[in-house]
Amino acid sequence: MWLIVGLGNPGAEYQHNRHNIGFMAADEIIRRHNLSERGKKFQGLLADGMIAGEKVIVLKPQTYMNLSGQSVQAAAAFYKIPMDRIIVFHDEMDLAAGKIRTKFAGGAAGHNGLRSIDAHLGQDYWRVRLGIGRPDSKERVTGHVLGNFAKADQEWLEKLLVSVGDHAERLVKDDMDGFMSKVAHDMMPPKPVKEEKENENGV
Repeated sequence: MWLIVGLGNPGAEYQHNRHNIGFMAADEIIRRHNLSERGKKFQGLLADGMIAGEKVIVLKPQTYMNLSGQSVQAAAAFYKIPMDRIIVFHDEMDLAAGKIRTKFAGGAAGHNGLRSIDAHLGQDYWRVRLGIGRPDSKERVTGHVLGNFAKADQEWLEKLLVSVGDHAERLVKDDMDGFMSKVAHDMMPPKPVKEEKENENGV
């Protein structure tokens, strides 16, 4: 059994924030794999089902970001899910917009959601870092993170989320590198189409 966690803040006013890209990824996995939504449990919104023959729980904590660990700890304890089978999707300013990295353990790097999970469970879980880019000054960080994705972001954002949903089965097969590679490949710009050379007759 796997526990997939998407981090974000509850409420319509935060729905399209960059900080909520973890919720967006969780929603796409639920949609793509027809998981059953179970309503509110463990201070979060819960869905479950099967992906590639593996039982999967998807959790979106509704505690607000800085208390996410309460919800994750409660769900992990109830289902007796080992730490190395917890995968947390979260926004990452240190990655360019649309980039993705998987990582096992490590520090929170200033992310309040990860800091809360670390405090409740420790650091030995998987993270999927979803790049949102960093603004050009420290003063703009809060506004950037808690601001909505711009219209110019929609193309890469939709492409990224669809790819995450498409390749989620690699996560539950414990192929984290394969998942990252597949999504990164999907996000590559299309190669330019070479014009066919005219034949000698100019046809």
